[in-house]
Amino acid sequence: MSQERDPSNGTTGAESLVQTFVDAGVDVCFTNPGTSEMHFVAALDTNPQMRCVLGLFEGVVTGAADGYARMKGLPAATLLHLGPGPGNGLANLHNAKKARTPVVNVVGDHATYHRQYDAPLSSDVEGVARPVSGWVKVSESADDVAADGAEAVQAALSPPGQVASLILPADTAWNRTTATADPLPRIAPDPVDESAVGEVAGVLQSGEPTVMLINGPLTADRTSVASRIASHTGARLIMDTFIPRLERGAGRAEVARLPYFGEQAAEVLADARHIVLISTQPPVTFFAYPDKPNWLTPEGCALHTLVERSGDVDGALEALAAAVGADSIEPELLPFERPPLPSASALEPRSLGAVFGHLLPEGAVVVDEGGTCGAGSYFGSRTAPPHDWLILTGGSIGYGPPSAVGAAVACPDRRVVSLQADGAGMYTVQALWTQAREQLDVTTIVLSNRKYAILQIEFDRVGAHNPGPKAMSMLDLGNPDLDWVSLARGMGVPGWRAETVDEFHKALEASLSQSGPSLIEAVLP
Repeated sequence: MSQERDPSNGTTGAESLVQTFVDAGVDVCFTNPGTSEMHFVAALDTNPQMRCVLGLFEGVVTGAADGYARMKGLPAATLLHLGPGPGNGLANLHNAKKARTPVVNVVGDHATYHRQYDAPLSSDVEGVARPVSGWVKVSESADDVAADGAEAVQAALSPPGQVASLILPADTAWNRTTATADPLPRIAPDPVDESAVGEVAGVLQSGEPTVMLINGPLTADRTSVASRIASHTGARLIMDTFIPRLERGAGRAEVARLPYFGEQAAEVLADARHIVLISTQPPVTFFAYPDKPNWLTPEGCALHTLVERSGDVDGALEALAAAVGADSIEPELLPFERPPLPSASALEPRSLGAVFGHLLPEGAVVVDEGGTCGAGSYFGSRTAPPHDWLILTGGSIGYGPPSAVGAAVACPDRRVVSLQADGAGMYTVQALWTQAREQLDVTTIVLSNRKYAILQIEFDRVGAHNPGPKAMSMLDLGNPDLDWVSLARGMGVPGWRAETVDEFHKALEASLSQSGPSLIEAVLP
């Protein structure tokens, strides 16, 4: 029987925490709770301002929080259970860490007086959370919870953003308190370094081949300023291969993307005498390979840092534009031009991408975990109506379906299109159920080639030549083939299977014309 709330006796620690979050603008909680979190669950029920979204696996919860914050600019809360909860959600917390996404990660723990007994679910919760968290704290009493919550939100929003993990022992959640906490002021980014601006301006005006390498959320305004600097000085503007968010399409400046494969990236950077780092680090390959370079800065090329990730990126770019005389230059913007529909009937990544770009609605949010088959859609939508593109940043697969959940919750008035490799999608397929339960406007396009194609490529690149049948069976998704339409329908999501361009065209048109989630299994060679 639940305890009636008695205002004269304060609130539970969990109720004070939820109210603190809401007051600080954190009003969505993605959750997969257990016994130690029941008072937090009860507190969610008493606060109508907090929206609760259930995920059937912790990786869905943490990935949804990542996608939400990338689009909203504010963190969501997660609610996870003891050590195994964040352990199951660790992969997408890793992706959030690499994206510098603000997440308030609440993890329940045993009551403070029960931790000494080494119960079956006892674990080092701090030890699990710390590798993916920029900030970790354990609340020690109900009187501390509200203040700790306010500090967690402030820490999550500390530039450029980070995972802040607050561990909540069960008794600190159920004990009563009169303590409250106001939102803490946001921490400002580091101020513009005028000496760095002057140094970089001199480099850009030297006439020597220069690359401006940029990371972080690339808004239309940010890329406009950066492209004006590049075009005015003759520098090349290139973004890292994996960035958290890109506003792209017609009416926006285009930014080249550093290739994934190291040999191609090295070729792109080969003639650079200077690389200007803008909210990023020196370029390296995704993996090390035998007898291949892993450091991509060419020999004799100088590195210059305009602004660190914790700095005022927009302020630094504006100052640099003024320093080189590019502040009044008109940026080069992409025209609106939908690609023509393919005349061939065969469905492969390029023809799929043409249909994708032809139908992509204005304001769409594309979540890209398309793997080897996703590039066709990226290039096919180059001059489509303006849209956002969210990219897997940390390399830990299973990011796409959960991130689509979070993006759709953050932007209920926009269509979310999830480009999903079939192997990676099976890591967090439970996200489809959450999409159905919440009736989110998500179109999932499963790029179904029935194999881990990137690993088949990498097998040779790392020097493990001539794979036999046993090795190849580890990189193949057949025997039996996955039936994505049945999987989707089993979780309440309608679906279509497309094997030709015409079938895919009709399915995508149907999906985009209806509300709620739907899935298209695009069978590719």
